[in-house]
Amino acid sequence: MRRALVVLAALVGQVLVGPSLVGPSSVGPALTGRTPAAHAAPSQTASSHTGAAMASQAVASVASRAGAGVTSRTGDSAAARAGVGAAGRVALIGVPGLHWNDLTKTDTPNLWELTRTSAIGSLSVRTVGSVTCPYDGWLTVSAGTRSAVGYGCGAPPVPEQQGEGALIRDYRYLIDVAGQRNAGILGETLKAAGQCSIAIGPGAALALSDRQGMVGRYHTSPLQVRTADLEQCRLVALDVDDLIRPYLTGDRLPKVPEQLGARERRDALRLADAKAGALLSVLPADTTVLLAGLSDHGSVPHLRVAAMRASGAEGHLLGAASTHREDISILPDFTATVLSALGVAVPETVVGVPLKVGGAGATVERLRRADATAQTIRSVKGVYFTVVAVLQVLFYVVAFLLLRRRKGLAPVRFAAVALAALPVSSYLVNLLPWSGLPQLVAGVLGWTALITAVAFAGPWRRAPLGPLAVVAGVTALTLAGDLLTGTTLQLNSVMGYGADVGARYYGLGNIPFALLATGTLLATTVIAHRYPGKAGVAAVAVLGAFAMVLGGSGMGSDFGGVIAFVPGIAVTALLVAGRRVSIVKLGVFCVAGAVIVMTFAVVNYLQPADQQTHLGRFVGQVISGEAFDVIFRKLQAMLATLLSPNLMPIVITAVAFLVYAILRPEQASAGVVPAAFEHSPALRAGLIGTLVSGVIGMLVNDSGAAVLSMALALAVPLLLATGIGALRESAARPVPATPAPAPAQAPKP
Repeated sequence: MRRALVVLAALVGQVLVGPSLVGPSSVGPALTGRTPAAHAAPSQTASSHTGAAMASQAVASVASRAGAGVTSRTGDSAAARAGVGAAGRVALIGVPGLHWNDLTKTDTPNLWELTRTSAIGSLSVRTVGSVTCPYDGWLTVSAGTRSAVGYGCGAPPVPEQQGEGALIRDYRYLIDVAGQRNAGILGETLKAAGQCSIAIGPGAALALSDRQGMVGRYHTSPLQVRTADLEQCRLVALDVDDLIRPYLTGDRLPKVPEQLGARERRDALRLADAKAGALLSVLPADTTVLLAGLSDHGSVPHLRVAAMRASGAEGHLLGAASTHREDISILPDFTATVLSALGVAVPETVVGVPLKVGGAGATVERLRRADATAQTIRSVKGVYFTVVAVLQVLFYVVAFLLLRRRKGLAPVRFAAVALAALPVSSYLVNLLPWSGLPQLVAGVLGWTALITAVAFAGPWRRAPLGPLAVVAGVTALTLAGDLLTGTTLQLNSVMGYGADVGARYYGLGNIPFALLATGTLLATTVIAHRYPGKAGVAAVAVLGAFAMVLGGSGMGSDFGGVIAFVPGIAVTALLVAGRRVSIVKLGVFCVAGAVIVMTFAVVNYLQPADQQTHLGRFVGQVISGEAFDVIFRKLQAMLATLLSPNLMPIVITAVAFLVYAILRPEQASAGVVPAAFEHSPALRAGLIGTLVSGVIGMLVNDSGAAVLSMALALAVPLLLATGIGALRESAARPVPATPAPAPAQAPKP
């Protein structure tokens, strides 16, 4: 309880006086006129690549030491769950740009053998930007949290040799000027724990340096490392930059997807494999080996190689609790894994958790398919949202032209239901074993057709609210079921998220939130229409609260969604009950949503680190003073969506059509919208609640306009379909006969 009160007090203080209230500031005085660390060193590396001579020497050395031993699972619970020893030896081999497609028995025999005897998984290398360069990748390992030098970058700086160690010149620029306040946490923590470490290559020096840029032991090549050195120091990190260096142009990553031919990339891979093999050949038998392809190599992000050779890990998947996936990890997880394996306490600022050995059946082919799937989604996502935007705008234009003339009511209703069924179909397609773009498109269209057919089948088709109930219910149930079963449908979906992008790996995304909230509110208003009074209000409140808890708890881990969902539920319930909603009440509902989500976050923060979601980690960022940076980045992302050519047309046309249809019902829609509200006042309440959630969700989520646009894309077509059904029902209802007037009697004389 005391810890909870401290956390709440820190949160209030953060809001009132800013990030400087809690936690020491690590930002020193600004350095004016200083050269960034990335520019301080010459573009060539000091690692002295020796080409084919080194390759042949390393391969010969590795051949004599193949099959090195692995560590046992001992030590504290975190390390045991990770599958590493609590006080063993660790070797971190970073190969920037390494992809699972790169590994073969012939071209990369050392790395192939390493992964064959390891737990393997996909590594999401996302740091701050959409593409991660080697500098940012190694800096993230150093900091234990997503970090970036702050401008376009490429290779890490080359340190200056000083005795056994080395110094990265102008290192404090990262902390004092670039705002990377956590830079050097790994090295500083190791130094405080009295742990000796060896850095080989510039990237490794960046990862292991302390907060002054100093590395205790530094080598430019693995050939300089002796077995005796590795017996003295229990941690060694190797930067294998041979694969990434041919891509760098002016010490920067290129802005093209791929600039090397197959032969040139294969030659670079062979050099990288030889350098990694040189270190593997001299590692003591009790070493836990970590392999990370810790950066991108072009303008397109990919899932990279992650492997851990440890006792009992062979043939298993490699993931982490940070992603809630047994086959996906992030760069900060390597920071936590290194420290845990050495028996060193992990600082709270490290957002990663120790890598975790998952289920059996891991294969390289499976991981190659994972990236191929992510790339397929990436290639079609922009086109998909463009098609959705065009269809939405075209639908409103055609509906306006037809409805104002009272023509084409049946086709417009059918098109409205099909259009509303399209979003949920983008998730349901992941129930099918699609393997390429044609199967993906066919699957989405197939599910859309099936849902539309069900909406117009059965006895519910005669009810104006019948199709709405089917589509809204299927949408809400699909996303709720996905949350209950590990969110396998949202991952790698065109309206969900992808691990290659790295914005989210599990839980409820922003667009799925909009669809879950809209589907839930509309479906519950159908119940309120059928059972008016207290039963209807209870249905809205109870089912809405259930969906909100799913989204805000550890299953959904949705921060902004809860803030937006609570006012939507409350407004809908009040209107169904016949109560008025004032601005004051709406403000109270928003505050209630914020209090509820912060309660979720604090409760999650009080859990062990490996059980926290990003809700709990956000509380830690508030306490450490880093939350402002996170909020600022999300605000920037939200504002950027307001200029989206795919999202804003949906918002503008849907809102314009809705407003015009209400103000000029006969001119805009032949009275369809008023007919829907007259048929079901509960539907009007649900639509208003949806708009409240959509607008607030747009303001508090980094996806911004995507939230409101998807809420409107589902709600407004279903509203029109209901109104057309109500008009047709009214027209089919027999008109009661008017009694004939009594004959007039002649006046009496």
